[in-house]
Amino acid sequence: YGGMGLDFSYNIAVAEELGNIRCGGIPMAIGVQAGMTTPALTRFGSDELKKQFLVPTIAGDFVACLGISEAGAGSDVANIKTRAVKKGNEYVINGGKMWTTSGCQADWMCLLANTSEGPPHRNKSLICLPMNLPGIHVAKKIDKLGMRSSDTAQIFFEDVRVPTKNLIGEEGKGFTYQMLQFQEERLWGVATVLSPLETIIKETIDYTRQRKVFDQSVLHNQAVHFRLAELATEVELLRSLLYRTVALYVEGNDVTKFASMAKLKAGRLSREVTDSCLQFWGGMGFTSEVLVSRFYRDLRLMSIGGGTDETMLSIICKYMETLPTK
Repeated sequence: YGGMGLDFSYNIAVAEELGNIRCGGIPMAIGVQAGMTTPALTRFGSDELKKQFLVPTIAGDFVACLGISEAGAGSDVANIKTRAVKKGNEYVINGGKMWTTSGCQADWMCLLANTSEGPPHRNKSLICLPMNLPGIHVAKKIDKLGMRSSDTAQIFFEDVRVPTKNLIGEEGKGFTYQMLQFQEERLWGVATVLSPLETIIKETIDYTRQRKVFDQSVLHNQAVHFRLAELATEVELLRSLLYRTVALYVEGNDVTKFASMAKLKAGRLSREVTDSCLQFWGGMGFTSEVLVSRFYRDLRLMSIGGGTDETMLSIICKYMETLPTK
């Protein structure tokens, strides 16, 4: 379908390299396109759907977005309210999506909707939804704290009709498909923060070396250079956890626990590094002229998007409870 047929470790290599872009929004938008909207379609979609949606998305001719979060359901995916009711050979969709990355410009959406009554983990389906259909309303482009170079939309659906053949895989399996997709999304996110965190630390070292306070460089203070050494060590530990998790995933293992741990640590470390380094920049760090202030805003999303820190902790706790007691 136009891809290179490589394993997931190459996605992570690309994600880590994209971290050298001096903002968070562009790597995130590319990640949505390459690794968040398409995994379920790739694994479970029909040949017809792949030709219609996957091929042009891989080629870059289509922009794709992911329709999961809603105003009342972010990390709590099971609580979404958008419905797709089957009528003949069509689904009729009503509801809305929130925080939709690239939603203002997308050609199609990988939509998660309730397609039946019943248990919330077994009544959902993923649907390829062209974004030019009647009844789709992009209500607004959301004004955000960070990631400002990536558009984020609020979208409403009013009696939107889409062919039932646009269903990805089996009806009622959407929640399961999305949970599989989340693991790749979270690992991509972890990979994209590694280079920015290294860059921030390096630029902070350079700045504090030349910045003089009380007749000596800021870096000369033991509290400063010890703190930067500690943060650099934490970044390397995060990289090691990511690489171990990816290796296990490529071998076919369930890496939900490790991916959740890595996502949790990446979010918290992003906040810790950017906050600590911005402090060492002093008043200059509070301006928009330096990179550390941009990453302070952009990387704050890491603890929220793709599942909050609290959601990651809940997942980790569930897996810990299955471990045998010694």
